[in-house]
Amino acid sequence: MYSVVSTAMILGIDCRFICVEADVSDGLPNFEMVGYLSSEVREARERVQTALKNCGYELPSSRIIINLSPINIRKEGNLYDLPVAIAVMAACNIIKATDLKKWLIMGEVGLDGKIYPAGGVLPIVSCAKEAGYKGCILPEENVEEALLVNDIEIKGVSGILDAVGFLNDIGDRDTRVSKGEDNIKNSGDFDVDFADISGQKLVKRACEVAVAGMHNFLMIGPPGSGKTMIAKRIPTILPSMSKAEQMEISKVYSVGGQLGGRGLIKNRPFRSPHHSISLQGMTGGGRFPKPGEVSYAHGGVLFLDELPEFTRGVLESLREPLEDKKITIVRATGSFEYPSDFMLCCAMNPCMCGYYPDRNLCNCSLNSVQRYLGRVSRPLLDRIDICVETSRISYRDLNSGKSSESSAEIRKRVELAHAIQKHRFKGTGFHFNSQLSGSLLEKHCRLDDEEKKFIDSVYDKYSLTARSYYKILRVARTIADLAGNVNIEMEDLTEAILYKGLDSKYYKEVT
Repeated sequence: MYSVVSTAMILGIDCRFICVEADVSDGLPNFEMVGYLSSEVREARERVQTALKNCGYELPSSRIIINLSPINIRKEGNLYDLPVAIAVMAACNIIKATDLKKWLIMGEVGLDGKIYPAGGVLPIVSCAKEAGYKGCILPEENVEEALLVNDIEIKGVSGILDAVGFLNDIGDRDTRVSKGEDNIKNSGDFDVDFADISGQKLVKRACEVAVAGMHNFLMIGPPGSGKTMIAKRIPTILPSMSKAEQMEISKVYSVGGQLGGRGLIKNRPFRSPHHSISLQGMTGGGRFPKPGEVSYAHGGVLFLDELPEFTRGVLESLREPLEDKKITIVRATGSFEYPSDFMLCCAMNPCMCGYYPDRNLCNCSLNSVQRYLGRVSRPLLDRIDICVETSRISYRDLNSGKSSESSAEIRKRVELAHAIQKHRFKGTGFHFNSQLSGSLLEKHCRLDDEEKKFIDSVYDKYSLTARSYYKILRVARTIADLAGNVNIEMEDLTEAILYKGLDSKYYKEVT
């Protein structure tokens, strides 16, 4: 007898369908699995045989062959136990269902027949819906995650007996179908607010511009000047995501096993890894490749506090994701691609003690300052659109009694700028000004003669590169959007250049 069951494996945040074939024929008793399998998948043979015996099912003394195709893809992970068990039982006439091909099956099986949860359920169920499957049979613990995908039947099973009863139409035949969530807005539940910050008007303005266009952002200044405090309030002004963005980000967390049962991720991610993070922790990888921080921050913010304290390799690994908006992890078993389109926010001191260039407080030598600043390479700095200096906050600012602008007020302007960009880039695949390139950059960042003369005069003065020039244009476009200007005005361009020039202040002074 022969049977076929469908399952899937994770490739990045997408999936590849796997065909599980079972053949039971005359011959010496044997149970063999083939199809370019990893050791943990090959061990499913022992788990399935023992689980079926403990559930009361006796396999015939026949030659049983299981094939997982296509054979040119290495099969890894814990998704294959349940489909292998179902395929074997169908080939042995224990399961008599005629619509097996309509269901996508996944799950890990224990020796007692219990079904354990699997990772990456969300992207698999999403692909199953697109491929036209009737529904998915999966572990009970994964049902809530699977229901994030609309209009596909979901059947949660806690053991092999449940799965057999469902397929043979002798058990619980109830399935669940999600019709989607109406509320896709941010939760808006934050314990911090920009109103808490005294002074630093320029820095807060630069932060608003950065978030409005999702531009990379760097703050340089002494300890206690509010760099981290400002960064931690960025989530309070981040705009809402569309349903498609929520689904894409939730897929990343699902693959990484961090989604749990919390439903779709509604708030844009804000990731703040410690500076001791490894290269693999930042970019992703491992024997079974998982996303790293650059992917968990997709659609949101990656905040690196004490930037020079990160290892050189970790910082340089950010250059490709910042340009390509994705990261590809290559292993001998295959290539795995994860999205990594994030806003980079960084904070750093100008020297080891943190007080350079104030020589009344800083005792660092110029060589020491240069070595410290040199930990952050110029190519990485060239990928940061906005750089501002945070100065020491005076006592007068702390006790001025003036109320600062709240996050809600700033967020209104940010959301308006995002709405302008959404309309501008409709149908192009872009979402924010920071992503502009090629012909679209020339179209939407066109300068008049006066502005062209001005940028020409500062190009050599600030030692601009082609990349930094285009970054200035993108930032100027965002500033113009915040001001409601159709074209980039001189004031917009001047402010954009100011944000790009401050990083040169420290690097040039010590060279």
